[in-house]
Amino acid sequence: MKFIIAWSVPQGTFNAAVARFLETGGAPPDGVKMLGRWHGMNGQGFAISESSDPKAMYRWVAQWSDLLPLTVTPCLEDGDAGEVMASLPKR
Repeated sequence: MKFIIAWSVPQGTFNAAVARFLETGGAPPDGVKMLGRWHGMNGQGFAISESSDPKAMYRWVAQWSDLLPLTVTPCLEDGDAGEVMASLPKR
């Protein structure tokens, strides 16, 4: 399953978050594949990851939760979402 992970970097934890990112590279744990990550110039960012292990996803989020507010959303690609939408009753 794919996930959208969004975060923001509060001013109060900016230096600690930068230090941890430079030290670790922000790499996910075993069981999670990061497909891409983008950093906005406004202190917000997001990543797309893939995992079949919810505990591994939770582990990754927990590793950053002391510094960054994070939101994790399971997501579908267009083709899969389209199949679901096509199956909805017509209104």
